[in-house]
Amino acid sequence: MTSAPTHDPILIVHGGAWAIPADAAAAHQSGVRNALETGYRILALGGSALDAVEAAVTVLEDDPTFDAGRGSFLTSDGRVQLDALLMDGGRMKAGGVACVERLRNPIQAARLVLEKSPHVYFVGPGAEQFAASHGMPLIDNADLVLPRERERLLDAQARQSAGLADETFSGQLADDKDPSTAFKIDSEKKLGAPGPSHLGTGESKHRLSNDVPDPKSTEDPGQNWWDSKTPPPNFDSHDTVGAIALDGHGNLAAATSTGGTLNKTPGRVGDSSLIGCGCYADNLAAAVSLTGWGEPIMKLVLGKWATDRVAAGSAPEIAAREAISYLYNRLGGHGGIILLGPDGRFGLAHNTPAMAWGLATPSGLQTGLSV
Repeated sequence: MTSAPTHDPILIVHGGAWAIPADAAAAHQSGVRNALETGYRILALGGSALDAVEAAVTVLEDDPTFDAGRGSFLTSDGRVQLDALLMDGGRMKAGGVACVERLRNPIQAARLVLEKSPHVYFVGPGAEQFAASHGMPLIDNADLVLPRERERLLDAQARQSAGLADETFSGQLADDKDPSTAFKIDSEKKLGAPGPSHLGTGESKHRLSNDVPDPKSTEDPGQNWWDSKTPPPNFDSHDTVGAIALDGHGNLAAATSTGGTLNKTPGRVGDSSLIGCGCYADNLAAAVSLTGWGEPIMKLVLGKWATDRVAAGSAPEIAAREAISYLYNRLGGHGGIILLGPDGRFGLAHNTPAMAWGLATPSGLQTGLSV
């Protein structure tokens, strides 16, 4: 006998914070909607938040539109390396994998780590062997590589050979390992305005349920960036995917998956699969998934930073905006965040030109390309 639901289920997904080109906008919005429909179907039938976020992210990994699973960005040697993390906020259990090359759905491998291992994190061949021992098929890395990404890698390497600056890892900082170069917080503006496109979910003129901006609004803060099919430099490699959920029994869960950064050095691991950085869930605080430049996010442990503020009493919509402001003001970083509290309040924010997002509640589904 199952207990009666005590909460309205909520699912929020993102498809990455970056400059989504005009010819990819429809695919991004369609992709996040497909993930919402799959994940929310589980919640509507009384399923767990953990099952819902795993299912939603699996859909995004299978969609070559996104930098997760098949179609991910390539390493400098032309391979796909994948990272993923899954966290259960009720049991405080987590599972993560990184640098896997032979798994089609790393989020499913992360679920196996969470459920079947006393450990929390596996990397490389060890992660693949663990997943295979529990029934996941191993594939050829070439199955994950698309011709589109080979072309994109060649373009990135040409820019690198031409000596063009790459600010992917440090934003505008000359040396992101020197604290003296950190951005100073404006004493008058407090957290300031962090970058080209940043509207808090509680301040939009066009409000749907829980203050989400109307995706049909013509007042689109990212529209100028979508006028060209070519994203501006340094905003073309941040298409991580993620999902957070609250189920009918009040449990939170979070999942994040990525193919990493375009032209990354093999073996590099970003924030997405690190607990408290790109993903975190705790029923006593909040669930969060982040996207963007991983190195600044890691150094600030930004996911935990945001959930701690919700636990201390901040509304998620405020904590989300403050997290992105902190990311920019402290380390010049760019990215996006989805954040969900145990009471069902939530926040979305980004300081990149766009971020594909979707929201599912008992009232229906909503998607957008900026907030």
